[in-house]
Amino acid sequence: MITKPKGCYDIYGVEAKKWQYVNKMIDSLMEKYNYSYIRTPIFESSEVFHRGMGESSDVVTKETYDFIDRGNRSMTLRPEGTAGIVRSYIENKMYGNMPNPVKLYYNGTMYRYERPQSGRDRELTQFGVELIGSDDPFSDAEVISIPVNLYKMLGLREIKVKINTLGDNESRSRYREALMEYFRPHLNELCDDCKERFNKNPLRILDCKVDKDSDILKNAPVTLDYLNEESKNRFEKVKEYLEALEVDYEVDPKLVRGLDYYNHTVFEIEAHVEGFGSNNVLGAGGRYNGLVELLGGPSTPGVGFASGIGRLIMALDLENIELPIKDDVEIFIMYVSDTEKNYAATLAQSLRMSGFRVETEYTGRGLKSQFKQADRLNAKFLIILNDEDLKNNEIKIKNNKTKEELTLGLDYLLYYLDEVLLEDDIDVEYKEEEMIEEDDCDEYHCEGDHQCHHKGE
Repeated sequence: MITKPKGCYDIYGVEAKKWQYVNKMIDSLMEKYNYSYIRTPIFESSEVFHRGMGESSDVVTKETYDFIDRGNRSMTLRPEGTAGIVRSYIENKMYGNMPNPVKLYYNGTMYRYERPQSGRDRELTQFGVELIGSDDPFSDAEVISIPVNLYKMLGLREIKVKINTLGDNESRSRYREALMEYFRPHLNELCDDCKERFNKNPLRILDCKVDKDSDILKNAPVTLDYLNEESKNRFEKVKEYLEALEVDYEVDPKLVRGLDYYNHTVFEIEAHVEGFGSNNVLGAGGRYNGLVELLGGPSTPGVGFASGIGRLIMALDLENIELPIKDDVEIFIMYVSDTEKNYAATLAQSLRMSGFRVETEYTGRGLKSQFKQADRLNAKFLIILNDEDLKNNEIKIKNNKTKEELTLGLDYLLYYLDEVLLEDDIDVEYKEEEMIEEDDCDEYHCEGDHQCHHKGE
């Protein structure tokens, strides 16, 4: 039997509907923030990611899927979204033909060769945004607020932002020198990877998974002690804007990100999720003011974040948050004879094109089995075709919940379905709203036409 590759997953059934629902929520939220969707290639020239993410980053040194194509070109499956989008920004001259700043969001598959474990896969799907062309601290705060609001709208609780700053180039250079001076006497006590990072990028040592609990790392210098006045003032502004947006945060002076292109603001967003353990980060990102120039474009500031969709779905499941996915059909059309079957095909087409979710019989089962199939599909209404009724331009329709059965004229069917299904939808929405406490909506500023799914407690 041929099986899927290790670290990859088939997403189908109810799970797929959860993914679709979350994706729709993302699209709706991005429309309100006025971010435009962008799709970049799944593979690009290796230089895009190797230069963009930094040759010293763990992703490039250990995790990228690199290959030589038939044209003898070095290609890489994209491990993250930012570098490819910056390449597109430069190649398509977005800095000259789009409103500044350019606000983009993506939602697609990424590939990293790492040991598969809970919430970490070799094929993963990430949603993220890039705001390119603004160095205003308000941009940082807005980008951070996006995943925070998404997680709250989906019903997650205790959302917390951890934030730090690496400062500008001058501050980062001073901090780099301080780290090298600090770590030099302790090199023999660090892992082999950290020994390599020491000369390439000592900031990466702080992100080490092997030595993270050692006293050496715990006592290392922190970025905040090496900031110049401009970087300090900028960080204070970011925090002020976060407070204005009512985003809870805490400063974590040991926080650094695993990619070399970050400067100034870096952040991680956590939620308290039972079962996640200590690794409860759902999204992360930061500012990358030198990346556009590094990849051959004009000097342009940028800031963004990424969030794994699979990990987000896992968090919702662990917290027992039920998303209002549509796991039913509105109408199941039943028949027995060939004449009825021909009409079933025509009627199903007509109802679907009129906006109804419709299913019918495909395997030649009898009526008794069709009734069971309709129940398995959670069909709201059954249309039971009968040759005699059709001759009289009539049709039988049955409410599968109340078991009420009516005979209607064919010309009246659409009007009837519109009326009864609209009432049913209104009733479902009303019941969902009852689950949301008024105080919760005040807390999360629920307004407009978005849906909130806080757990009723």
